[in-house]
Amino acid sequence: MYVTIYFLSLKIKMLSEQEKIRREKLEKLIDYGINPYPQHSFETSTDSKKIKSSFEEGKSVKIAGRLMSRRIQGKASFAELLDNEGKIQLYFNRDEICQGEDKSLYNDVYKKLLDIGDIIGINGSLFTTKVGEMTVLVKKFILLSKSLKPLPLPKTDSEGNTYDEFNDPESRYRQRYVDLIVNSSVKETFIKRTKIIDKIRTFLNKRDYLEVETPVLQPIPGGASAKPFTTHHNALNIPLYLRIANELYLKRLIVGGFAGVYEFAKAFRNEGMDRTHNPEFTMIELYVAYKDYYWMMELTEKLIEEISISINKSTLISLDGKEINLKAPYKRISILDSIKEHTGIDVSDFDEKQMFETAKKLGIEVESNMGYGKLIDAIFGEKCEHHYIQPTFIIDYPKEMSPLTKEHRDNPKLTERFELFINGKEIANAYSELNDPIDQMMRFKDQLKLSEKGDEEAMYIDKDFVRALEYGMPPTSGIGIGIDRLVMLFTNQKSIQEVIFFPQMKPQINKPISKRSDFLTIGVNEDWIDIVMEIYVDTESLLSNKPTQVHQKLNGFRKKNKLNLDALQLDNVAEWFKTNS
Repeated sequence: MYVTIYFLSLKIKMLSEQEKIRREKLEKLIDYGINPYPQHSFETSTDSKKIKSSFEEGKSVKIAGRLMSRRIQGKASFAELLDNEGKIQLYFNRDEICQGEDKSLYNDVYKKLLDIGDIIGINGSLFTTKVGEMTVLVKKFILLSKSLKPLPLPKTDSEGNTYDEFNDPESRYRQRYVDLIVNSSVKETFIKRTKIIDKIRTFLNKRDYLEVETPVLQPIPGGASAKPFTTHHNALNIPLYLRIANELYLKRLIVGGFAGVYEFAKAFRNEGMDRTHNPEFTMIELYVAYKDYYWMMELTEKLIEEISISINKSTLISLDGKEINLKAPYKRISILDSIKEHTGIDVSDFDEKQMFETAKKLGIEVESNMGYGKLIDAIFGEKCEHHYIQPTFIIDYPKEMSPLTKEHRDNPKLTERFELFINGKEIANAYSELNDPIDQMMRFKDQLKLSEKGDEEAMYIDKDFVRALEYGMPPTSGIGIGIDRLVMLFTNQKSIQEVIFFPQMKPQINKPISKRSDFLTIGVNEDWIDIVMEIYVDTESLLSNKPTQVHQKLNGFRKKNKLNLDALQLDNVAEWFKTNS
């Protein structure tokens, strides 16, 4: 049932003029016997892309999509339809659509009751206009969904200047559905995202690695140094954590006898948000038995190179005016050598106190609870990582930074770990995995000491994982790749929000709405109070204006909506402000 909307009711928000008109059209469509939201399916025979790629004059077609523009010229009209594959021109002719005496389907329904944004189904035939435009001659049309909100479509003037573009980032992220309709490049970004994921999956499946699934809700958050989200299982009466990584479960499967496993996983980290971090993100983790981090570097190079060729048809990409070559092999440098190269300080023999003083000397913000590993990470992050524009493996991290990584074969103070940096951002993190259960327990205990010092990102002790290692895990290499950052790389995006359909956003702050009594208190009379509350959600917003502005706005609203009320006098409005002074 469709209910008439009373625009002055306080039960709904005040609608714009266009929204009111569209709802009036909705009522008229129903009066015509047209269901604006029909239940039946509409089977299409083709789409805009197929029409253009295999155009055949006179061919009958059945297509559907969103009406994006119209140029009505009496009994004929050109329009533009947007479907999943792009846009196609439509030609509406009154006598073609209405072949009998009754012309109301064209004159009333099409011309007066349809709007830009409505979704329609078309039966027609193909022809080419005099200027060579491939076009669908409309023989029948049906309304499939009435749009009640106007689309924020850009306008172009005679000089080619574009206005009113829907390009405010916050609005775009909050209303991604609108963003996808009006900004075609956004859709292309997400199509590329899917292709990148498909390419990775194909690359790994060809090597006979098994795609698996592991728990999102975990009793112990492990596999990374990060602050978890906490929840509670009512039936079991236990705390649970949204996973920060899937590493420990995948390595349990290597213990169980699988030669290679991988998972595309949603991970959650209760940390800050910025242009490269979202609290919910996607990653791929891979673990392969009988391999080490040298082997994994070579595999990673091959993967990145193949993705680039598959997506961009080249190993060269352009980002921020810089040309980056993704062809293997990639440069390798240890994290300590990198710090020495970019700060001039050799920290390889420093203890924690010396590292703390060095970080302060370099102007890096430090906290007393930061251990040796966190200090190294802070120095590298601030002074080094932005230099690595071309693909570079940063290798051989200190042991405290890598509690799940095997000790380096040549230096017991280091571990066999690498991170891949491209365009100054970390893309991947990989190890020769620690498989010594005694060493692993000692590393967990060291993390516990950091936690006791106040490090909220220190790892928990996972006794079951240690037990799994006690049964024996073969030498293994593992890697984690951030899908979101990888997509940023291949789509030339500077913000992670651009490659996530619905990124986490700060809540929109809505001020509490003043009560009726609040408006009565300042002197608003009963006849006008509903209107005043429609326009000013609280007394504060009303009183932030000048009395003359409020007077003009309220009387303008009265006149526009033809309300049966006596005009407000300026003296009356001024009294509301005196009461509050």
